[in-house]
Amino acid sequence: MDETSFSNGELYTILTNKAGKGRKGTIVAMIAGTKADTIIAILEKIPIKARSQVTEITLDMAANMGLVAKKCFPNATQVTDRFHVQKLALDALQEIRIKYRWQAIDQENEAIEKAKKGTKKFEPKVLSNGDTLKLLLARSCYLLYKNKSKWSENQIERATLLFELYPDIKKSI
Repeated sequence: MDETSFSNGELYTILTNKAGKGRKGTIVAMIAGTKADTIIAILEKIPIKARSQVTEITLDMAANMGLVAKKCFPNATQVTDRFHVQKLALDALQEIRIKYRWQAIDQENEAIEKAKKGTKKFEPKVLSNGDTLKLLLARSCYLLYKNKSKWSENQIERATLLFELYPDIKKSI
């Protein structure tokens, strides 16, 4: 069960039968709107005997979908869809990367201020791949979204440095 938007921002809730594998009968219902009451009213037209046979329902993390699943499919186990689980994990990983990037920016700004007060010119530390720490953390954004097998040579080098400097990011992947 998921919602989708077609033209003009109109939202629809679509209920499919995974066992249908895209053939006839795969779409069980297509309901205009995403309000729980509306969806429940329509799905309750399906006999309870048929709805009680549903053992698993995949949905996103929207509260209204959880309510619909609970009311209409009493015997079904609710499973959060893979897309939303992956998105949560990637968002958390990016949050960690961004936190480290702000720390690197703060450290660099402090070093620049210190250099201004002294006689030395500020020279940022350059890593073996030519990036500064700040650049490494900025440029590693997209590699964290990609499968390791699809990393370019630069991304492999960048990931190696990133994981050496921040082992907790590597643990999160």
